[in-house]
Amino acid sequence: MKSNDLGKAAVDDVTIEVPTVDDWDDIYATFSAGINIDGDPQSLEAERELFEPERSLIVRRGDQVVGTLGGNTRQIAVPGGVISAAHGCRGAVSATVRRQGILTRLMRRHFEDARAHGEPIALCWASEGRIYHRFGYGVSVRRIGLNVNSREATVPQAPRSGRIVEGTAAELRESLVKLYDQVYADQPGWSERTAAHWDYRLADLMGQRAGASALRIIIHEGEGGVDGYALWRVRGNWAATGPAGEVVVVEQVSTTPEAYQALWGFLLSVELTRSASTWASSVDEPLFYWVGEPRQLSAHLCDALWVRVVDVPKALAARRYATPLDVVIEVTDDFLPVNSGKWRLTGSAESASCSATTDDADLAFDIRALGAVYMGGTSLSALAGAGLVRELRPGALAAAAPAFGWHKTPSAFEIF
Repeated sequence: MKSNDLGKAAVDDVTIEVPTVDDWDDIYATFSAGINIDGDPQSLEAERELFEPERSLIVRRGDQVVGTLGGNTRQIAVPGGVISAAHGCRGAVSATVRRQGILTRLMRRHFEDARAHGEPIALCWASEGRIYHRFGYGVSVRRIGLNVNSREATVPQAPRSGRIVEGTAAELRESLVKLYDQVYADQPGWSERTAAHWDYRLADLMGQRAGASALRIIIHEGEGGVDGYALWRVRGNWAATGPAGEVVVVEQVSTTPEAYQALWGFLLSVELTRSASTWASSVDEPLFYWVGEPRQLSAHLCDALWVRVVDVPKALAARRYATPLDVVIEVTDDFLPVNSGKWRLTGSAESASCSATTDDADLAFDIRALGAVYMGGTSLSALAGAGLVRELRPGALAAAAPAFGWHKTPSAFEIF
């Protein structure tokens, strides 16, 4: 739906504005209601620190806020580098004004804002995928949820060259920040974290516990220093046969196989627990290859990060390509027509360029396909099977498919 498709009453009834800091309480309440939660004072204050009014939009009907869409100014790792990206958040429209094209207008403004800030892509975690397909987003990063039977899916004992240390957020924060910064830029799908992002990540909000304990933190110290950490909780439980607690893994980061093995070995052997869960593992998690009984991981696949390309030439030139590539693509983008047209993309692992051309196209892309393939974890062949990529020159698909991949599978575990 385009903005000029809206009825006159719908247009006259509401206004879309850039909020001020004084609008935060109303924005938080509107979004909380939109995702069917009550919200709480602790989260209200913690999330206030991440609020960027100049990157946000609100919908007013009279004096009432009836819609909201936010953005965060952050960088994200993509194949071969780190780029600026519009991190979309707090998107909601009140039930009383649905079906009036308001979200369409918000999205158009959001994408225009991203382009104005020089951000070639926009990102989001989708509450419902059907909403975002129609605005040109593609599923670019998937996640694996695990519910591990820790008595069956055991990890081999780690080498004794390191040690596990437990501590508080205040004691270990410096180590966590240093290690994350060392890793994230080389891991497609991971976003940068400023001090404010770490404040929020370690705030240990009651609303995020879901009946589990306060946040616990462990680090692994190897021969070269801290090379891994885990944020986790434990949910106590007792069955008729005895203890049946659950370890809830919030985040695990490591730079060496030894640290990874030691951390998971610890998490799968916490006293009085019989299971461990994590909601967002990588689709090629090393744990799959270590445990003796991989079926006991109870793995299930789900979408994670959605990517919307808002500036085709800038986005395609910003990432790198696994193999040499010289291809002309024809892009269709009904929502942002500026992206539609033919583009010559030349790239490698070291550099890339993309510019408009009148040459015959080799491949045709729906804009959703560019978002889906952008992080390097989705194959062009799969997108062709879905009808989102069409081969216009015989052999072009087979030649281009390896280039759009990457040696590291993208992953994501932080909702923004």
